[in-house]
Amino acid sequence: MDGFRIEKARSEHLADILAIINAGAVGARETYESDDPEDYRAAFDAILTAPETDIYVVLGGTDGEEVLATYQLTFEKGLAFRGRGRASLESVHTRADMRGQGIGKAMVEHAEALARAKGVALIQLTSNRIRLDAHRFYLREGYDQSHLGFKKML
Repeated sequence: MDGFRIEKARSEHLADILAIINAGAVGARETYESDDPEDYRAAFDAILTAPETDIYVVLGGTDGEEVLATYQLTFEKGLAFRGRGRASLESVHTRADMRGQGIGKAMVEHAEALARAKGVALIQLTSNRIRLDAHRFYLREGYDQSHLGFKKML
């Protein structure tokens, strides 16, 4: 990967991760999110220690340490597919000024490699219905719109 690398997020990445994912917030998230990283600290710290979930960052830029993009990968157990688990790819976001440089493709390939190494049957994701550019991207990457999803805010 020229000019960037992917690694697990660390505590010092939280503010940059939030800036990236909240910049892309649509729907219910547009009015729900906060600008204060401390509102997310407990959840972030719990994810960093959770055995089934990781947040990754793409680092690069002038000093090689700027957070350019992020994604979250969670492994879930299940009975379908002869008991093979699945991976959920979520919060895939690239900084607006860094789009179109192959970072999104690199993140998806990275997540898929991790999922294959765990032996899961499939990798799944959701994307807000108004994010049409994201939908085209996922289709190009071989993802099939096979299901209709539902959410209920609590």
